[in-house]
Amino acid sequence: MAGRRRWSTEEILDTAAELLRTSDAESFSVRKLAATLGTDSSSLYRHFRSKTELLRAVADRILAAAMDGYRPEGDWKQRITALALRLREAFGQQPQLAVVWGRYASSGAGSRLVMEEVLQALRASGLPDEEIPARYHRIVILLAALIASEAGISSLTTEEHEQGMELFRVAVLGADPERFPALAHYARDIRPLGADRRDAFEEILAAQLAHIEAAIRPS
Repeated sequence: MAGRRRWSTEEILDTAAELLRTSDAESFSVRKLAATLGTDSSSLYRHFRSKTELLRAVADRILAAAMDGYRPEGDWKQRITALALRLREAFGQQPQLAVVWGRYASSGAGSRLVMEEVLQALRASGLPDEEIPARYHRIVILLAALIASEAGISSLTTEEHEQGMELFRVAVLGADPERFPALAHYARDIRPLGADRRDAFEEILAAQLAHIEAAIRPS
């Protein structure tokens, strides 16, 4: 009787990424992945010690793909902005994996490439060395939060989106002006969270970079 096929690490990650495109990190399991591959969970644990380690590896491949062909250009702010938009685009094509990255982070080659570029850009900004780690941390937290948030909205079904829009209209346009005077005043101009996401992404990132730049300038 022929033995079971031995799957490579890359094949396991390919299949895991495909499962995550149609589900989420909560419902994903090593057992489900093993069943899809036609093997048992124990064979997968030879490659990854835990579900979390596996998920981190899947997310890291998105980072590595985003960095493929990347060449730093422009000043430090342009470099960080270009990198951020590459990450946004890469995870935008696979929103479930963006949520995985935001929750579990990663520690592979892709992560190191992103870390290296952000740190080099911040060093080029003229920040004192002792301030760079904290500034780096804030930028990455901001990017992960924005990308994961946007991914959560983009992964909604049409029915879920329409239901959310209706609830938004009820909550905003139906607000009692005596209890919520400011909300009633701005109701017709308030936009739902899904609107103008790219503009909001770039403006929030630009504000963070401007804050850093202000700290560099001599008083």
